[in-house]
Amino acid sequence: MIGNKYIQSLFAYEDEDLALSQLLEMLKFDDKDFINSLNSALDINLCNVEEIEFLTKVAAITDYYLQMKSKEVPSWLRDSRLEFDTPYYHSKRISDFEKFRLQYSVPAPFRNRNVYFDLHSLIRV
Repeated sequence: MIGNKYIQSLFAYEDEDLALSQLLEMLKFDDKDFINSLNSALDINLCNVEEIEFLTKVAAITDYYLQMKSKEVPSWLRDSRLEFDTPYYHSKRISDFEKFRLQYSVPAPFRNRNVYFDLHSLIRV
């Protein structure tokens, strides 16, 4: 179980795109309660596979946002278990050329986790 009430509530959304959109809203508007909640470490050992996959995507976006805002990145966001073994492309309709382009153009918080979002889709950040 995800130990952060904000991330847990996002995980509970039936539509992952909606959950990630809500995450971007909290990050864009510097939701102080949410950002402060990130300072409490999560026990990833208590998470199931689906939760770890969701956390990996959340960690990539959140790490990127925090770096862009020159904020400290909590160590749990960079846990080595929050990485995909094979590339994960959020867009389901993406050409091989776009996959190649993303692998070389996304910032380190995404590349280090093998998570590839088109940054234009994260424009809120």
